[in-house]
Amino acid sequence: MSPPVKAMILAAGRGERMRPLTDHTPKPLLRVAGRALIDWHALALARGGFHELVVNTAWLGDQISSHLDLLRLDGGYGQLSCSYSHEGEDFGYALETAGGIARALPLLGEAFWLLAADVYAPGFAFTPEAVSRFMATDKLAHLWLVPNPPHNPRGDFGLDANGLALNLADADPAPRYTYSTIGLYRRALFDTLPFGNSPGLAVALAPLLRSAMDRRQVSAEWYGGPWTDVGTPARLDELNQNEPN
Repeated sequence: MSPPVKAMILAAGRGERMRPLTDHTPKPLLRVAGRALIDWHALALARGGFHELVVNTAWLGDQISSHLDLLRLDGGYGQLSCSYSHEGEDFGYALETAGGIARALPLLGEAFWLLAADVYAPGFAFTPEAVSRFMATDKLAHLWLVPNPPHNPRGDFGLDANGLALNLADADPAPRYTYSTIGLYRRALFDTLPFGNSPGLAVALAPLLRSAMDRRQVSAEWYGGPWTDVGTPARLDELNQNEPN
């Protein structure tokens, strides 16, 4: 079985749609069911045996690092270890998803978990078995897809019977599903970007994924558990009304 890999949690966004809640609190620290959003990921990863986190920050990043440094003292999270890529301090702006990952690559290994801090998926299981299956393939990424929420009715990617993620043309009638933001990645997916991204390039992830899908280098599977993209105050309110503290 493959050894545990690190997990990168994307936490650099400004959270414009969550204003005014995010004017003084970064979105990863907004609370759902009594915990900060980012805590749910840290706990789920720790349950799976993944204790080494890499977190990128920009907006109010000092609050995020201070929070996680205190979280390490909570025995429920095991031997939590946190490293940071402070994009706000280094460049004065967030580097978008792929740019932020490229910046953090020196802190990561050949393969790593990737997830967004503003997604709530309390039942997702991060397992060594999933890592082993991924490492036994030649794929550059493995994604978990979810049913399309009301705010993304067209979905993102297709999924074929062999577990390949598909970059479907707009006119293609095949069903699309929404990328959960949870995935396993290989460093090689980002080879077109400078390792460590010292120029501070702001680069989106979707074009890299779509290009790799066209080369049949991205696999995927279905995830049917509870999942919410906490992108607006209304979605946050709904979660807190329905989730017990």
